[in-house]
Amino acid sequence: MADAAVARLAQGTKVYAEGGHDRVFTQAFGVVPGEQLRKAYACYLSTSSGPVIGTLYISTARLAFCSDSPISYHAPAVAVAGAAPAHPPEAIYKATTFFIASVVLPLNQVKSVNPSASMTNRGERYIQIMTTDNHEFWFMGFVSYDKALKNLYEALQRRA
Repeated sequence: MADAAVARLAQGTKVYAEGGHDRVFTQAFGVVPGEQLRKAYACYLSTSSGPVIGTLYISTARLAFCSDSPISYHAPAVAVAGAAPAHPPEAIYKATTFFIASVVLPLNQVKSVNPSASMTNRGERYIQIMTTDNHEFWFMGFVSYDKALKNLYEALQRRA
């Protein structure tokens, strides 16, 4: 909860500097004709590399998540052809790539929104979003978990 609150403050500063949630959303994801941003929540997206902090946007057409800062990805080490085996530092090339994590889900491709909680720590609450092609996305660390869940349910009810 404390981490999410600090993230929310950092997000608020960034959003203020960039002109508001609507502008940040438009810059990150573009706009679908007639689309309006309804809500934005600081949270974490669960990934195989660990949680990624960012913002979950709920619009009239889509759910979208964008990480707050670039994430590093370390590619596996690759041997360089022709390098002498006696000199491992010269023989190995390891790439690091930085990218912004983002997820965009049109509302008509969202099958369900499911609340969940840790069995060992009831304070750890998650929101699972399932797509029509059975992909799942897990979000956590919401400061306003109940409000986020309510607004996600409402977005699914209002979809065309």
